[in-house]
Amino acid sequence: MVPISAYLIVGVALFAIGTVGVLISRNLIVLLMSVELMLNSANLCLIAFSRSQNIMDGHAFVFLVLTIAAAEAAVGLAMVITLYRNRETINIDRFNLLKW
Repeated sequence: MVPISAYLIVGVALFAIGTVGVLISRNLIVLLMSVELMLNSANLCLIAFSRSQNIMDGHAFVFLVLTIAAAEAAVGLAMVITLYRNRETINIDRFNLLKW
């Protein structure tokens, strides 16, 4: 059996990669993918803790987080399509929300 520390190391690495992606990204799609990566790393840690304690509460929280992530992806993609139609770019630096 794989120790819980291995899962936590992978989860922390994925969360760090997602954080760097959010901070550095200039593309809106990459930014949304980085947020999804951070949510999935939290799911991995929840499952690891749940399995190590032999309780199923972590699994229920993972289903909740996956539902929220799916809604976030749908709303985020709709926003990207709308912004691309209006501005013809998805580069975050080019957006000025005060001037349409």
